[in-house]
Amino acid sequence: MPELPELQQDAITTVREFFAAMEMNIVNEALDLADPGIVWKNTSLPDVRGIDRVRWVLSGLNRPQFGFRADMHHIAADGENVVLTERTDYLRFGPVEISFWVCGTFELRDGRIILWHDHFSWENFLRGTAVGVFQALFRR
Repeated sequence: MPELPELQQDAITTVREFFAAMEMNIVNEALDLADPGIVWKNTSLPDVRGIDRVRWVLSGLNRPQFGFRADMHHIAADGENVVLTERTDYLRFGPVEISFWVCGTFELRDGRIILWHDHFSWENFLRGTAVGVFQALFRR
């Protein structure tokens, strides 16, 4: 695989652009900001390793009945290699939108995301699911 050029932007901009592309369902553009060896970790779920596997998982959400958005509450960088985020993520499945708190750690190498590690509470996720189902049922 040919070596990718280093991205010439700061780490926070890279992470913000990654999320913007994810929200617009342009997975390939989001993954242009990732290293081919990216590892995506989520609390207590199996790691997703490599850009092809991450693309496969994210592309599964790239359908009209699914959606993703995030409200970034805080974002901070430790130099050019680590970005920390506090955010609320929203996953939509048909009429049900689930909101839950996420703390993310992004590690970058040569300006590209090599590690995407999200921490969240299953209790908070289940609460968001219950609220989303309730709202979908009684929203008229």
